Amino acid sequence: MDAVSNWLGEVRIAVIGLGYVGLPLAVEFAKVFPVTGFDTKASRIAALRQGRDDPLETTAEELAQADHLAFSGVIADLPACNVFIVTVPTPLDRHKCPDLGPLLAASRTVGSVLKPGDTVIYESTVYPGCTEEDCVPVLEAMSGLPFNRDFTAGYSPERINPGDREHRLPDIVKVTSGSTPDAADRIDALYRSIVTAGTFRAESIKVAEAAKVIENTQRDLNIALINELAIIFNRMGIDTQAVLAAAGTKWNFLNFRPGLVGGHCIGVDPYYLTHKAQMMGYHPDVILAGRRINDGMGAYVAGQLIKAMIARRIQVDGARVLVLGLAFKENCPDLRNTRVVDVIAELESYGCRVDVHDPWVDAAEARAEYGLELVEAPETGAYDGVVLAVAHRQFSSAGSDLFRSYARPAHVFYDLKHVFADESSDLRL
Repeated sequence: MDAVSNWLGEVRIAVIGLGYVGLPLAVEFAKVFPVTGFDTKASRIAALRQGRDDPLETTAEELAQADHLAFSGVIADLPACNVFIVTVPTPLDRHKCPDLGPLLAASRTVGSVLKPGDTVIYESTVYPGCTEEDCVPVLEAMSGLPFNRDFTAGYSPERINPGDREHRLPDIVKVTSGSTPDAADRIDALYRSIVTAGTFRAESIKVAEAAKVIENTQRDLNIALINELAIIFNRMGIDTQAVLAAAGTKWNFLNFRPGLVGGHCIGVDPYYLTHKAQMMGYHPDVILAGRRINDGMGAYVAGQLIKAMIARRIQVDGARVLVLGLAFKENCPDLRNTRVVDVIAELESYGCRVDVHDPWVDAAEARAEYGLELVEAPETGAYDGVVLAVAHRQFSSAGSDLFRSYARPAHVFYDLKHVFADESSDLRL
C-alpha cells in the first residue's frame, strides 16, 4: 500500500463540536473510521448517548447505526486520536466583528493533546488566513510542537444546509486543502472516503478559506439586490413577485427572492471577509452595502405592517401582533442569527404586544437565546396583525383562512414568505 493508504489505515478521528456540522460529519466518518465526537456541552453529550439529536440533522436510526462513534466531553478521551476536525461555531460579536472565541478555545483543547504526526483540520467558516495565522500558533503554543514538522493542518469548509434532507454531506462536493503537499493528499483522501460526490483539492488553505466565505457573500449580495428592488417596487405600487416571475422567463435570470437574511452563514460570513479586508486597508463598499440592506429588512418589514395597520385605522400602541415562525429558515429548528427577532423588536418599539409561535423551535432555547416566550397555540380572534415570517410546512399546508381566524375583524395579514396567492394576504414583501 502507498503512504496515504497506510495513513488511512491508522486514522482515529476526533470531531470537536457536535452541532449542525460536527454531528453529521462524525456519523459519516464513523462508517469508516473510529470516531470520538467531543463537545463541551454536557446536555448535548447526554442527549446523543440516548440517541437523540435535537437539531434534527441526524435521525435516531443513523445514530444507532454509527457503530464506531463514541461521544465524550472529557479531554482525556482525545489523546488516542490522531486526526482532529474542528467544527465549532464562528459567530459575530455585538459590533458585527468576528468572534473567534469558540475557535481558539477548541484550538487550545486540541493543542493540549496534540502529538507528533497528528493532523488538525478546520471546517468552521473563517476569513482567509485565519487557520494559519490565528489557530496554528495556538496549537504550537499549547503543544510545544513545530508546525509542518511535527504536525500538519488543513481546511475543508463545511457545506451543511440545516434542515435539508436532500443535500446531505456525502452528496455535496467537498473542498479540501492541506498545509503541505503530503497533508493535502491525506486530507483529500480522508474526505473522499465518505463524500460520494467527490472532492476539490484547493491549492492552499487560504484559497479554501476564501472559497467558503465568498459562497455566502455572493448569495448575500444577490438577495440584497432583490430586497432593494422590492423596496423600490413597493413604493411604485408594483408587486415584486409579479416582476420576478416575468423576469424569470429569461434563461439566465438568477432566481433569488426578497426576505430576511439570517442564519449561521449568509448573515455572518460576509462580515468575516470584510473584517479581513479592512485589516488589509481596503474598505469593501459593495459587500457592506449589501449587508446594510439585509440587516435593515426586519425594521422595514415591521414598518410596512405598521403603516398598513394605520391605513386601516388600527390603534398601533397596544395592538396585538402574531408572528408565525422564529427559526431562521423553514422546516428547521435552527435559531442562530434569525432575523425574525428584528421584526419583533421593531414592532415592540411601536408599542405592539407580540406573540410568537413556531412548532419547530424549542421554547427553552428561544427563551435562553432571545428572551422570548413562545405561545404553544395562537388565540382565535385576538390579533390586529398576523405576520407569516417563516414558511414551515405546517403553515403552508394550513391555508390562509386559519391565520385570519387568529385575527380580529379589522386586521392586516402579512405573508412575508409569499406562501399564499396574492389575494390571500393583505401585504407581501
